[in-house]
Amino acid sequence: MSTSAYKRIVLKLSGEALQGKSSHGIDHVVLVSIARQVKEIKDLAVDVAVVLGGGNIFRGQENTASRGLDMDRSVADYMGMLATVINGLALQNCLEKMGVPTRVMTAIEMQRIAEPYIRRRAIRHLEKGRVVIFVAGTGNPFFTTDTAAALRAVEVNADAILKATQVDGVYSADPKKVKNAKRFENLKYIDVLRKGLKVMDATAISLCMDNKLPIVVFNLHKEGNIKRAVMGEKIGTVVK
Repeated sequence: MSTSAYKRIVLKLSGEALQGKSSHGIDHVVLVSIARQVKEIKDLAVDVAVVLGGGNIFRGQENTASRGLDMDRSVADYMGMLATVINGLALQNCLEKMGVPTRVMTAIEMQRIAEPYIRRRAIRHLEKGRVVIFVAGTGNPFFTTDTAAALRAVEVNADAILKATQVDGVYSADPKKVKNAKRFENLKYIDVLRKGLKVMDATAISLCMDNKLPIVVFNLHKEGNIKRAVMGEKIGTVVK
């Protein structure tokens, strides 16, 4: 068996990644593909935690008074956190049907469907070989699920954050809009902040920088890329 580059990772998935080509909701084909790839890296004896966004169901920042809608940012953010719980339960169900033991841990207590997030308990689940799915962000408004991923990764002593996106790395501009946009293979945290690159929000990048936590950004939609990222292959952009 090949040796993985990382022994414990946090996989960050956006809600939009789950919707596939649909305008909203969860695409079952995409969900199965993600679950299958997570199982692949579990078979390498890698500890896996997952942080999910909720943008395929509800995006807090796009439904506030700043966008002309009569909704407080706090309310919108809490609604977005609840959307991540729906995504987490869907991924849990799919993984367990493939024989992968999981635990969903939530920053907002809802005892009937998920465990409350407790750091020591989360680490114990990882040590026992369970995939831990972190939902409800940090439990606080005004913080993104990127920040939640960075926070949880630091708390559980992960070796890296694998950020699965719609493109194959970090570019100098949106490659779908700018033809000659440059793709970076390696970046420093401070360069991401100075250049305002769309990797993760500034809070998440700062947290990773303070704790020397690498971020690997890659294309989710190429089958097998999660395993390639775990193996340390050059498939996207590494921020460190």
